[in-house]
Amino acid sequence: MSNLAQQQARRQQRVEELCAASIRALSGKPDLHFRGKVLYQGERSLPMHAPHHRIDTATASFTDCRAAADGMALRLMYSNAKLHQMHCPQKPIARLVFELLEQLRVEALVPAHLTGIATNVEERFVRWSQDFHRSGHTENSSGILLYTVAQMCWSRLNACQVLEETEDFIESTRFSLASSMGASLSGLRRTRHQQAAFIPHALAIAELVDGIIEAQRAEQDADEDQGQDQDQDAQSSFALLLDFDQDGDDSDGFATARSGASRAYGENQQGYQVYSNAYDREVKASNLVRAAQLEEYRERLDKGISEQGINIQRLARQLTATLARPQSDGWSYGEEEGRIDGRRLAQLVSSPTERRLFYQERQRPVADCVVSILIDCSGSMRHQIEPIAMLADCLIRALDMIGASSELLGFTTNTWNGGKPHKEWMRQGRPPYPGRLNETCHLVFKEANCGWRRSRRDIAALLKGDLFREGVDGEALDWACNRLLTCSENRKILIVISDGSPADSATNLTNDAYYLDNHLKEVLARRERQNEVDIFGLGVGLDLSPFYRHCLATDMSQALDSHLFDEIVRLIGHQKRR
Repeated sequence: MSNLAQQQARRQQRVEELCAASIRALSGKPDLHFRGKVLYQGERSLPMHAPHHRIDTATASFTDCRAAADGMALRLMYSNAKLHQMHCPQKPIARLVFELLEQLRVEALVPAHLTGIATNVEERFVRWSQDFHRSGHTENSSGILLYTVAQMCWSRLNACQVLEETEDFIESTRFSLASSMGASLSGLRRTRHQQAAFIPHALAIAELVDGIIEAQRAEQDADEDQGQDQDQDAQSSFALLLDFDQDGDDSDGFATARSGASRAYGENQQGYQVYSNAYDREVKASNLVRAAQLEEYRERLDKGISEQGINIQRLARQLTATLARPQSDGWSYGEEEGRIDGRRLAQLVSSPTERRLFYQERQRPVADCVVSILIDCSGSMRHQIEPIAMLADCLIRALDMIGASSELLGFTTNTWNGGKPHKEWMRQGRPPYPGRLNETCHLVFKEANCGWRRSRRDIAALLKGDLFREGVDGEALDWACNRLLTCSENRKILIVISDGSPADSATNLTNDAYYLDNHLKEVLARRERQNEVDIFGLGVGLDLSPFYRHCLATDMSQALDSHLFDEIVRLIGHQKRR
């Protein structure tokens, strides 16, 4: 990542933390947080579909981010989500208008004593209106219609004038809508305090707008060429506004991991299942590599780290500042301040100028923590494993220098495409909802109770390419957390390094594409509730925010440098120490 990308990521994280805190304070819901630019309540996403609050927290001004946070808080306070969803239209344009009207309704209900919030949401709507108009979105018939409806409804709900800058511009459209929208428009203001009574008026306006735009498109289709041009204009104007169900955006130039709802996971009352764990295994990775080959891998790893010029001592100092806590280490005597040492009072009589008559408690930083690095050993990671191995080795070496325990783990499968469990399932007539249909293989590269020097050869086993097959992330994460819980250290940290969503072809084909994804989310949610292990995601060329609350996207094709380690240390330090 470039310095600019890192600065933007840090700013985005800080802005999202502040906005989430504001929403929690206003709504009284303690489990609200941002993940991947989307607000979550627990594990349920709460996207903002109202167009004037659909902003990018990575690039928008803090003023706009705070206004969007206030708007979301008002939505949580004054809108019944189930009632809204029950009546929400399916057509994109009607849905856009319906979403906008519900958001404008709750923003018109700001209590009198919250003047700052009222100002924030009003100024945000005005800025969005100005930007929408000045960007040219109102230059086609669909654009000016939607813009005019937004101005009319906002004006009526808040009992104020429409935006002065565009008042003359929308006058003719406003006049043409007056007769068809008049009754519903009056109803918006009158029923703004009762959502159920407000919905019929909002639906009437949404369906009216959708019908007008459909009629406009039908007229344009009479001239095919002109219709295509006009359609392209309308689509370019509203592509962002109508894209309600996007899975994710790019994060600082990185693609976002894709995920969705699993039908098989939801319909099966038993949740996640394993068809057979008789063939699963946990193995020491160095036992799978010949000794001579292991030595060759270690030499290659040492050479790569040397060429990178990584300052391990600097990294160790950063980890000390982040992870270590001061602990008592005896007493220091002969000090010039502190507690009086009664044994030295005689020196004061014999030498009145003597000042070294005190003693102080001596403290030293102690890293009372254990860090586990869990690496996704799926096939796609094979091409990135050398820089990942160097990264893991440097982190473990630095942790060893500060006295912190660490372990290095990996997860893969014994075979491709299911192996023995899949064959058993086929022999038994392919029963529905078979669950996981492959043989998991959990690899131990370094034990927590073994230092870096004793484990350096074993760590090099990461470079053995034929270990990399498929990945079942959820079970591996549970396994890594359970190992950490057996350690005596106060703080337990798990760093998961992965380049994508869980993937096992046999399981995905017999269940559905998001079966393993949903299990990973369930495991992460459960572990976060237990609050025993701090879990962080390190995405290799991918934003893992759909899964991990605290994550970092990295570009392993670039040389390892101090900036990457700075970001990792900052990520680890993000979680509040217990």
